[in-house]
Formats: sequence, structure tokens, C-alpha cells
Amino acid sequence: MIPAYGAREVYAAEADLMARLPEGELMARAVEGLVAVTAARIRERRARRVVGLIGTGNNGADALYALARLAEAGHATAAVLTEKVHSGAYEDAVAAGVVLVSSVARPLPSHDLPNSSEMAEPNRAQDEPEAPHDLPNSSEMAVAEVLGDADIVLDGILGIGGRPEVPGFARSWIEAIPADAYVIAVDLPTGADPAGRAGDPDGVFADETVTFSVLKPVHLLPATEPRVGLLTVVDIGLELTGSPQAERLDRDDVRDLWPVPEPSDHKYSRGVLGVIAGSADFPGAAVLTTTAAVSAGVGMVRYVGPQRATDHVVTAVPEVVHGLGQVQAWVIGSGLAQDISRLDDDQSVAIDQALASDVPVLIDAGGLDVLADRGLQLRRGRPTILTPHAGECARLLGIERATVDSDPVSHAEQLAQRTGAWVLLKGSVTLIVGPEQDHPVIAQADGPAWLATAGSGDVLSGLIGALLAGGLSPAIAGALGALVHGVAADDANPGGPIRALDVAHQIPRTVGRLLRR
Repeated sequence: MIPAYGAREVYAAEADLMARLPEGELMARAVEGLVAVTAARIRERRARRVVGLIGTGNNGADALYALARLAEAGHATAAVLTEKVHSGAYEDAVAAGVVLVSSVARPLPSHDLPNSSEMAEPNRAQDEPEAPHDLPNSSEMAVAEVLGDADIVLDGILGIGGRPEVPGFARSWIEAIPADAYVIAVDLPTGADPAGRAGDPDGVFADETVTFSVLKPVHLLPATEPRVGLLTVVDIGLELTGSPQAERLDRDDVRDLWPVPEPSDHKYSRGVLGVIAGSADFPGAAVLTTTAAVSAGVGMVRYVGPQRATDHVVTAVPEVVHGLGQVQAWVIGSGLAQDISRLDDDQSVAIDQALASDVPVLIDAGGLDVLADRGLQLRRGRPTILTPHAGECARLLGIERATVDSDPVSHAEQLAQRTGAWVLLKGSVTLIVGPEQDHPVIAQADGPAWLATAGSGDVLSGLIGALLAGGLSPAIAGALGALVHGVAADDANPGGPIRALDVAHQIPRTVGRLLRR
């Protein structure tokens, strides 16, 4: 599991480590890592000039010190400065011959300035205040000219304690970044909310972000992750304790979490999944859901559906048992009739039994319409997970889809609190949030964009349902299912288009490969 910690926890860890290190050592570690990454990109891209955008905080100091080290190594470097910068980094940059420009007249040492963040960040390198420095190149034209020649841009404008809005002084800087420049953000891209909930549309969209020791929510959550680019983590020795704000499973977690049968297991002890899916209108959804469940290794699947869908399931998935019976989990909803009044009678009975049962239930697609028809009155007191996409989440909350897209985490949390269920909000970054705010948000981003295709949600439901029947919690089943779903999609046809049924058929081979990893 990859944890992501908030600014307060990171600052506390930095302060604790600084108390045990020589003065300036922590910043020196960060600068060393940033220099190593930037030097590697210079070689790879055959870059001629590196330009830094320098703010008032530690990230600006890191970037300015890095430019000085690169200049000392013979690279052409320049820095665009705000009115007050870190004095030690400024002195090193001057001594190393870094070209310095500003859109304002007189940069000052940072110690004459209250910290611009919402919370005070530890000053990783202490320097004495100095007199104001005059810059010969102080104009918007000078800034645009220097940035126009940049092959690599270091974004050191804001840090993890700042607001998500781009500061006024930096807007023209960002606009002047060449389209073909490789942008490396220091800790986070300017304009991205450190908490991962929002982003300034005029902010930086980085090609790469270099962060230190631990991830922050901005690196994992959907409102900001697309701005991060390649994420490179430099270890500077921070040790964090306590609860993270966000988490992500990685591929190595599959080996530890997947329900692998023991020699003494049989089909009932491995879990029986009930599936209520399909309709005369959408019989294929039943095939996709049951195929995925069987492929994921559940002990048995019991299927309830109308005759047309049943005929398809009998042909495509002969392992499935038909009709009601004892189960360890239910999946409700894939491909149900769009008009609730046309719901198959057997399915209506099975839905009532499933919601009244004491076993985990997953509700997807048409099952969400059933839930909406009941006024979102769910609160079964048993493990329950809803799996909407953004449009379905918006419909359940009575808002526009664009509102959900603008802040997916908050609206997934709102739906979870209203229904008392876990919510898996599907998307390029899939979120798993709980009804109580005592669990980190889980954010998975494992699938290719090709996975955005009809039927892929039906496959995901069957896959997660199998994990619920195998005894996993909604949080772990949702995260693990999303991970394997994404990896199986890529395995089915690496780099190319895929169909949902191919993903379902790929699941056994993908799981076997990850278990052997």
C-alpha cells in the first residue's frame, strides 16, 4: 500500500528530522535529489538550458540551489524570481553565474517575509537576512525572453502548504513556458491543491514531479494527479507515523491480499456469489459480470435473470448455477431494465432478499436506479459498496455531472454518507471512500484509457463481487478489484484497443502473474 500524507504530518516529520540533523542538511538532501533528476533529464533530452520559477518557500529554495549546482557543473541555467527569495540560495545562484531575472524590481531575502503558506513550513536551511539585491533584468519582457529559451523548467513557485490558486505574480511566468519544454515540478505543480481536491485551470501541468520521501494527496487524487506527470520520489529520510489521507494499492499488494485457496478448500468455502444482472434489453451485461466473477476464482456463481439473459449466460458461462440459494455476497444491477417497472419478477424478489440479507452487497448500474427509486434509503448495517461513474453519482445526488467531475472526492464522500455505503467512483482514477471519515481515500489508477469502453464496468462488478464473496472488506475488494481490472485490461492487448469480454477472460492469467510477482 502506498500512503500519501497531508502537509501537517509532513511538516511535523521534517521538523523532527531537522532537530536531529546538522543545520541545512535536510534541504541539502532535497537539492541533491532534485539535481540528480534534472541532470538525468538534461542528458536524456539533450537540453541546453534549464530555467527555474522561484517562489518564496522551501520549494523555491530547493529549485534555486539546484540551478546553482547545475550551473557549477557547466549547464546553462536561469531563474525567474519573485520579490523575496531564500537568501542563501540567492547567493549561491549569483556566485555560480545563474542568469537571474524578475518581473519585479528588487528581490529580497525570504526572512523579511512572513511565510506565504496557509500553515508555517519548517525552514529547511537557515540564513541571516541580507540587504535587498538589485537585478539588472527586471521586466516581463526579460522573463518571457529567458523562458522562451528553456528546454527544461523547474516549477518551484508553491509548496504543499500553499493555496491551490496560482499567485498573481506567477501567472505570466506560467503562460510563457514553451509548449515543448519539459516541466519538472518541485513537490507539486503550482496551482494544484495539496489536498488533491481541486486545481487552478491556469496552473502548471508538469511532465514530472519530484517529491521528497513520501507522497501527498495531490499525487494520487483525480482532481490533481493528471497535473503531476511522472512521479519521482527522492528519499531524504523522513519517517511518518499516523494515518495517511490517501492510499493506493500497488501490484506487489496482490500477492498478500488475493484470496488464494488452501488444499482443504472447496467451492463453498471459497465463496459463493449471487449475481442479479441482465435484462431483455441488455443480456450481455449478465455474461460479462458472471464471466468476470468465474474468472476471478470465486467458488460458485448463482445467477438470477430473465430468460433471454439466462440463455446467454448458459451458453457463455456453463459453470454458473441458476436460481436463488445461499451466497456469501451479492452483485446487483449490471444491465437491469432501465425502466424499474419492467424489472424481472425473479430479480425483484432476489433484490429484496439480497438487501435484507446479512452478506456484502455490491450495487452497480441499474441497481443504482433501484436504490434511487427507494430514495437512497439503504443503511443495511452490512458491508455494501456502490460503483457509480461520475454521471450516475451526479444523478443520485441530484446535481450536474460537471460538479462531480470538478471535485470527485467530495461528492463520492457525500454519496457514501447519505447511503451509509462504501462508494467506488469509477474513472481514470477510481476512488474508494467509506461512509465514515476515518479511513483514507483509496485512489487507483491502473488501467489504460482504452478501458473506457462499454461493458468494462460490468466486468469490474463481477470481479469485485468475487472478492467480496472471498471474504475481503469493501475497501480492499474495491481497490484490489480496480487494480486487477486495470492491469488485466493492459495485459489483454498492451498499448491497443480492448473489449470488455477480453478483459474478463484475461483476469485468471493476470492474477496468476501478479501472485508470482
